[in-house]
Amino acid sequence: MTQTPEENTVTEGLKIIFAGTPAFAANSLQALLNAGHDVLAVYTQPDRPAGRGRKLTASPVKALAQAHDLPVLQPMSLRDEQAQQILADWQADVLVVVAYGLILPEPVLVAPRLGCINVHASLLPRWRGAAPVQRAILAGDEQTGVTIMQMDAGLDTGDMLYKVACPIESTDTAETLHDKLAVLGATALCGTLKLLADGSAVPEKQNDADANYAKKLQKAEAEIDWAQSAQLLSRTIRAFNPWPVAFTRVDDKNLRIWFAEAMDTSSNAIPGTVLAESREGIDVATGDGVLRIHRLQLPGGKALDARQFLNAHRLLGVQLG
Repeated sequence: MTQTPEENTVTEGLKIIFAGTPAFAANSLQALLNAGHDVLAVYTQPDRPAGRGRKLTASPVKALAQAHDLPVLQPMSLRDEQAQQILADWQADVLVVVAYGLILPEPVLVAPRLGCINVHASLLPRWRGAAPVQRAILAGDEQTGVTIMQMDAGLDTGDMLYKVACPIESTDTAETLHDKLAVLGATALCGTLKLLADGSAVPEKQNDADANYAKKLQKAEAEIDWAQSAQLLSRTIRAFNPWPVAFTRVDDKNLRIWFAEAMDTSSNAIPGTVLAESREGIDVATGDGVLRIHRLQLPGGKALDARQFLNAHRLLGVQLG
């Protein structure tokens, strides 16, 4: 873990299968291709309906793989023997997994010569599970990062091969932090493969006592509870941007809030009361402090800065929630 992976290094003779689905994973696949790695095949989730027309749409990883004429496989599961045999027949040295979305059973984990490694968007063991980026913001963590991990049968419990830290800024949303970690992870992945190939990787066990479960986000979590503190609400809004987007009720409609900040002021007003409106934002009383809304959206409309929103709407004195 003390080694620093070299960037843009090609691991001679290392045969790789890549498994991933979203844009976060596509960054890592692109890095492997840029570095000249031998990617034998790409595994990704089956095409899913997307957009208003619900048209079947390829994942970002599939689109990238097809653009580079790589074989693409999209099994519904890797639990059946036929799917496992197909994967084993590639005779890969390593399987790289980045936000793939399918559980890898034991026969898959042991099929590649060097096993399976995972790019995980957290400084393990801090956040294991599906939503480590969002949970780190929600918890008020000052930093997060990426861990390259040797996969085992547990949920993000494998030995750590390399970690790189990233500060969480007060303006970071899940989207901006995701993009930073995608770049860090792609760079660290290429170097870690070099360490694996030459035998210099030093695995480190995780301390289970320090682990937290980053459960998948639910839409119901996005409804704002104005009795909470302004600091917590600010983090909630940033963590749920761009999905599922925090919201509150006003005139029986959902008002989506895309960005807000906690102010260094206090209020004795009922939580949810709109205290002030200005070009700088819309101030709302909370259970502890004042939250200034900077960007918001009414149903059927576009997301607007507070200044733009106030050109056509007024909320002063309104009770939100």
